[in-house]
Amino acid sequence: SPKIRPTDHETYLSLRSMAILPAAAESSSSHAGHSQQQQLEPTTCNAPASSSSSESKQAPQEEEPNKGVRHLCERGVTSLPPRYVLPPSDRPAPAAPRGIPVIDMARLRSTVPSERAAELARLDAACRDLGFFQAVNHGAGDKAKAMLDVAARFFALPFEERARHMSPDIRAPVRYGTSFNQLNDGVLCWRDFLKLLCNPARLDDVLPSWPHNPSDLREVMSAYARANQGLFRELIEAALEAMGITGEGVLEELDGGTQMMMVNCFPVCPEPDLTLGMPPHSDYGFLTLLLQDQVNGLEVCQGDDDWLLVDPLPGALIVNVGDHLECRYSAMGGTRACCIGCE
Repeated sequence: SPKIRPTDHETYLSLRSMAILPAAAESSSSHAGHSQQQQLEPTTCNAPASSSSSESKQAPQEEEPNKGVRHLCERGVTSLPPRYVLPPSDRPAPAAPRGIPVIDMARLRSTVPSERAAELARLDAACRDLGFFQAVNHGAGDKAKAMLDVAARFFALPFEERARHMSPDIRAPVRYGTSFNQLNDGVLCWRDFLKLLCNPARLDDVLPSWPHNPSDLREVMSAYARANQGLFRELIEAALEAMGITGEGVLEELDGGTQMMMVNCFPVCPEPDLTLGMPPHSDYGFLTLLLQDQVNGLEVCQGDDDWLLVDPLPGALIVNVGDHLECRYSAMGGTRACCIGCE
């Protein structure tokens, strides 16, 4: 399971998550499984040039957290608001960067049977044992760079422009928000996000509801979403093949399910030792494809509360086995337990 720590500069993560059920809940359940979290590194938030010095030093009002952490940084916050402070037992602990399995997509696509078989075996082991791996040579490098660029420009827009996409409806096709589950979180997470539904069969229908600012956002993010959809199917087919399962029925089920892209912003944090960007959780879908910039922050748990800080490879996509695929591995005798929807 993953978690995310605050960083020493802006971090943008584009998560491409696919779920079987169309009505699946938006937030991942925080239970046993392939767990993850995001931690933060020390720094201070820089007030915008137009802010006066007296305003930037002023403590934010109590309602400000609902406007998101990017807004707090724009106001020049110098200490963590109380609603973001975790209990001592839940605060981030030091973790050294460590590698996770690497899957070479070029070898998975190889026409040499022995080479492809060896990479299939590595993919199967990575999914069964840790539930995380980095995919290299995936072919989406240019689209990934453009994605990170347009994400940075979206979160740099004035708050009023970003706030146009705020919604209390967790099933809205477009939703700008903050924290992990803002309505239910007892302690808020140091994270803002833009959620976009992007089901392959209905992408053209939802595209007009996506933000039109920046002007190239729809073009760039839809191109990245389509590239990820192709990579997703390729990885699912390979994983199911390694398990000896024919993938056609599963893929048809996924095509009718909920698929989304989550663009996360983890701004600089004034007191990163007191909070998390995202709490320990597991993803409820089949696979999550994570585009991460080169800032360490993502941690994954490999059992017995042993957290490792993922050292991202340049240009790689981090792939996380979700709860639904984990259930299939468990049914095939995998080493991980499965618990969907537990609280």
